[in-house]
Amino acid sequence: MNSDSDLQIAGDLLEVLHLLQPTRQHPVTVAEFAGLARTLAADRAQWAPLVRYDATSRWYHRLRTGPGYEVWLLSWVPGQGTGRHDHGRSSGLLTVLAGELTERSGSGSRTLVPGAQRVFAPGYVHEVVNDAIEPAVSLHIYYPGLTEMPMHAAQCAPAAEDVVRA
Repeated sequence: MNSDSDLQIAGDLLEVLHLLQPTRQHPVTVAEFAGLARTLAADRAQWAPLVRYDATSRWYHRLRTGPGYEVWLLSWVPGQGTGRHDHGRSSGLLTVLAGELTERSGSGSRTLVPGAQRVFAPGYVHEVVNDAIEPAVSLHIYYPGLTEMPMHAAQCAPAAEDVVRA
């Protein structure tokens, strides 16, 4: 029978700090970026006073930057949209903060409500539109930071069976 305690087997925890993972200051995984977006969304006092609505074009404000990424706050009045586009070499995460947005892609159409998140890789083609009658606000994180947004030709509307509600 072995009488060694767990501490004797493992050694003094203060002596193995080099084995512990350091706490990261900035997100690096999709899950961490999604968590950052949820944290920012929950802190309405931080973003709500910054929101502006512009009837002539979508309003946007860079909310934060970090190593290799940017966080943008956007507002959408009814009828405003992006047109079909991708994000070049950037991956992204879109989170709806207020109102409702519609995302259209090759796989159909989705209505995005507050709290909904969409993650996309480089080259993902979509269009985001405020089809509702109320303004909307969204948060977008791009990694690496957004440097281009190539536009794509309009696509025919998806068949009714292709429409998805998220």
